[in-house]
Amino acid sequence: MKKAERWLDKTLNYRFQDLELFRQALSHRSATPTNNERLEFLGDAVLGFVIADNVYRLRPDATEGDLSKLRALLVKDESLAALALEIELGEHLILGSGEMKTGGHRRESILADAVEAIFGAVLLDSGIDACRRVIEHLFRDRLQALPDIEELRDPKTRLQEWLQGRKMALPVYDLVATTGQDHKQRFTVSCTVAERSATTLGEAGSLRKAEQKAARKMISLLDEKPQ
Repeated sequence: MKKAERWLDKTLNYRFQDLELFRQALSHRSATPTNNERLEFLGDAVLGFVIADNVYRLRPDATEGDLSKLRALLVKDESLAALALEIELGEHLILGSGEMKTGGHRRESILADAVEAIFGAVLLDSGIDACRRVIEHLFRDRLQALPDIEELRDPKTRLQEWLQGRKMALPVYDLVATTGQDHKQRFTVSCTVAERSATTLGEAGSLRKAEQKAARKMISLLDEKPQ
């Protein structure tokens, strides 16, 4: 735990008064009955509040729907796991032998839960103000780099509106290929805009995401092409 304490002090600028709370926040359910699940529940709530408050202040003209999208972008599991990898949280997780063997310290869900659990532990250890400081410290760069609202809109919708605004036919999506085993398939989808003789490809683990990637590429391509 000494190594984890030094990491905490350096990365989060925080020191626990109750080190058992810190240990619990790092403990996955595969390792011990006293794990981080309850702390994760608490941390999820306080994280959502602090991020919502920051986004509300940073984007005074955004609608409720847009604010929700910005908050979701920052607090979704994928984003939290990316943050955990950046700060090397996985190296300090307490996992059961099975999770250790299968790379649990790199698993998205485990990392995201641990981030939230730490926030919950800080809240119990020192209160809301200290927890807010820790969260805002970790999310500072992400909050400063919030994307434009337009970038958050679904690429398929954006492409459809772009074409409709120019009285052009809607794009056609086709499944080009499916690879991989049943439980881990990859889909390649094409997006074609006939009036521009343009086709792009998108690949992802679901048809929906593959279509979105193809649409996003098409938007970039059409923006580059002469009108």
